[in-house]
Amino acid sequence: MTVNTQSTAPDHAVTAADVEVAAQRLNGVARETALEFSDRLTAEVGVPVYLKREDIQLCRSFKVRGAYNKIASLTEAEKSRGVACASAGNHAQGVAYACAALQIKGKIFLPSNTPRQKRDRIKTIGGDWVEQVIVNGSFDQANAVAQECARAENLVFVPPYDDPLTIAGQGTVAYEISKQLPAGTDTVVVPIGGGGLAAGIAVWIKTKHPEIKVIGVEPAGAASSAAALKAGTPVSLEVSDSFVDGTAVGRVGDTPFPLLRDLLDEIVVVPEGAVCSEMLALYHSEGIIAEPAGALAAAAIRRYLPHIPNGPVIGIVSGGNNDLSRYAEVQERSLRHEGLRHYFLVTFSQEPGALRTFLEDVLAPDQDIVHFEYTKKNNRDTGPALVGIDIVHPEDLLALRRRMAASPLHVEQISPDSEIFRLLV
Repeated sequence: MTVNTQSTAPDHAVTAADVEVAAQRLNGVARETALEFSDRLTAEVGVPVYLKREDIQLCRSFKVRGAYNKIASLTEAEKSRGVACASAGNHAQGVAYACAALQIKGKIFLPSNTPRQKRDRIKTIGGDWVEQVIVNGSFDQANAVAQECARAENLVFVPPYDDPLTIAGQGTVAYEISKQLPAGTDTVVVPIGGGGLAAGIAVWIKTKHPEIKVIGVEPAGAASSAAALKAGTPVSLEVSDSFVDGTAVGRVGDTPFPLLRDLLDEIVVVPEGAVCSEMLALYHSEGIIAEPAGALAAAAIRRYLPHIPNGPVIGIVSGGNNDLSRYAEVQERSLRHEGLRHYFLVTFSQEPGALRTFLEDVLAPDQDIVHFEYTKKNNRDTGPALVGIDIVHPEDLLALRRRMAASPLHVEQISPDSEIFRLLV
């Protein structure tokens, strides 16, 4: 989706000057993270690709920049009231860090799908200065509860993205990039959730380096900015896939939206499976443990750039707070997205040798059964089994289906989009 780019307008809530003030406030607090060259992505794209390593920032995410800038800007009277926030995890860690560093009481509301690893980190970072409240539902539901609590208890609400000071703090990522900028840089690619990071980066880049394109990236299951640009105003969407939890936001922020609309060159939408493939590639090739949102920009650079770059490309690795127990799901989603793992319902006759026939006559030597589970018997003589099969190349599926059709077995492939897939797999 192409966005009309224009210079920063007077009615924008955040300017490059605000980003520079935030950078001064964060000096000695936030780390200046590295801009690292990626051999792998460079080879795939054909131009130099660099990764801005916000996964090694304090609290392992860029979010501490905006949270600290907002909280440190409060008056003494506001600090004495305490703060509240809602977060899928990373903003919460940033708020927890700021509360502990500035000795301010905070109440943090987390959606129930926040990984345990992030909850434990919030406790470690914030200590006795913060209290966690788990809300049953999505980030948007947690956000609504947090704002109501802030009004009722007279706490200062610290938005994760929908606030000028938060956006300015996030924009300091681009302030640092300016000092690290490779000659002839063509594009900066940045993930979008609520829009704070992308808005802050776009403000700085388009003011200081207007020749550089800024591309926003959203996951397919939560493409709220793309929907807002199409509608001309922020709209509420139901998040259809919350796997990329750091950007699984159903409504882009009102404050960042005009900045995204006016300053981004394009927004691209990336399937969650492609994000999973890139998470694995980052780990195996670069040794980067990226959370799903942290891999969004690199996934877009790898396969979804809307133009052929004329110079270096920079991708923001926005965070590294990933629970390693999720890697089984990451692997599963990646293989399905790449067309290398497929599921079938296979009806075997209840006779000796039926499974051996399937193994010998249907499967090729380099194909593996990775899942086998009998469901229930349809009648006395037959019973379907759920069979997951890994193949070596996506194009191998056609020959596999032909061998299945030629066998005496009844085989039905299960589409990942079907309701039966969600029930069985």
